[in-house]
Formats: sequence, structure tokens, C-alpha cells
Amino acid sequence: MTALFQLIIVLISGSVGLLADTIHNFSDALTAIPLGIAFVLGKKLATRRYTYGFGRAEDLAGVVIVLMIFLSSLVAGYESIIKLLHPEPLRNVWWVMVASIIGFLGNEGVAIFRIRVGKEIGSAALVADGQHARVDGMTSLAVLFGALGSLLGLPLADPIIGLLITVAILFIVKDTARTMWHRLMDAVDPAIVDKLERVARETPGVQQVRHIRARWLGHKLSAEMQILVNENLSLRESNQVVENVRHNLFHAQPRLASISVHAQPDAQISESLTAHHEALAL
Repeated sequence: MTALFQLIIVLISGSVGLLADTIHNFSDALTAIPLGIAFVLGKKLATRRYTYGFGRAEDLAGVVIVLMIFLSSLVAGYESIIKLLHPEPLRNVWWVMVASIIGFLGNEGVAIFRIRVGKEIGSAALVADGQHARVDGMTSLAVLFGALGSLLGLPLADPIIGLLITVAILFIVKDTARTMWHRLMDAVDPAIVDKLERVARETPGVQQVRHIRARWLGHKLSAEMQILVNENLSLRESNQVVENVRHNLFHAQPRLASISVHAQPDAQISESLTAHHEALAL
């Protein structure tokens, strides 16, 4: 709604700064489409082919978001350069100022909502989209300064603001692309791994924790680890330790959707098995 209102003002004013902001807002609104599709796909159950489910679709939607933001920067930059080479006075400057304020309010409202929900469900794509909307609000205020410059007799203020907005969009592209790269490469915050290790290690019966792995599938966390237990424990007792570890981890990490815990005999047995395998390899 904000972008549509701004588009009308662009048509009656000829403001390239507002045009850049409008294009940005349209791209921001349209990013909700692939993200919404990804959330729907993510609810599908795993199949024999997609054994981990469809959570990765959310990360692919994040890539689409990055591309859409980048394309919006190209369009905004092109229009700003054309207007810089062929400056024209703004028409209906007061309407441009109103549109910029409405753009800021609309974007900030969307940003607050997306970031809050993204953090609640652990969605990096949704948080990034919310941060994108927040910067959009700042660029809308930049349009306001461009309009004020036009009122003061500075016709180049509007295209200069358009170029500044383009640069701001490119910074968003960089930050969002880095976030999505981490997700696609199964990178997680080391603090999450440290927390999983600490909780498992503090569980009674666990002597050591090794080989921890974790990755995001959309906004759900999947992990696996190996624990060393006393060699004298029965199979039933070892399984009980494993279940205790799983129980504690699910409570400690709300975003954890699945965790595989493998129990092995204590370090001395493990070392003798390793030495045996090395001997066979020779």
C-alpha cells in the first residue's frame, strides 16, 4: 500500500529519489511472495527423496530476496544517473515530502513486525527481510531531504539522494548475501555449538562430548553429536543417558527440531578401537 501511494506521487512529481525509494519498496513487498511459498513448502513432511524435508526452501527464498534487492539497486541507480545528467525541477514537492514520511512509517511498521516474528521462529531470511524494510524507512527519509533541497533551489539534490539510496541498497545486498551464504553452507553461530556441548556435558552419565554438528534447515535447527559413557553401563542404561541428553538439549535450544545422539564406551575403549582400526589400515 505504501509503495502504491508513492508510485502515484512519483507520476505527478517526477521525483527520481522517490522513484528509487518506490522501486525499493515494491521489491521489498514482493520478497514476501517467495518467502511465503517457502514457509508453505517447509511444512511438508519429509519424503523418500527429500529425507530432510523441505526446510531448505526458505534459504533458497533468501537467495531470491538478495537477487531482487540487487536488481532494485540497478534500476534505482540508472534512473538517478539519467536525472543527474538531465536535471528537471520537481513538481508537487509537498506531496513528495508526504509520500516520503508515509514510506518511512510503513516500512518501520513492517520492519518491527518481520524482525519480531523472525526472531521468534528463528528465521534468518525473515529477520533479514525485516532489516531490509528498516533501512527502506531510512531511505524514505532521505527522499524528504531531497525534496527540501529542491525547495531551496537545488535541483540536483533529488538525483543525488537517489544515488545515495542506491548505495544503501547495495550495502543491504552485501549483508543479506553474507547471511544467506552462511545458511546455504550450513554455518551456525559457534555460541550455539558451545551451548549444545555444555548442556550435553552437564548431563549425568556423560563423560565426554565429541563430534558436534549443527545446521539450519530453514528456521529449524538440526544437530548430531557423539557422547562417551561408562563402559560398564548396560545397553538400557546407555540409552537412558542418550534420552536424558536429548531431553535437556530440546529444552535448552528452542529452535532445535531434531538431534541425533550416539553413545560410545569411554575414552579408553574408544582409543583401543581406534588403534585396532589403524592397525587394519596398515
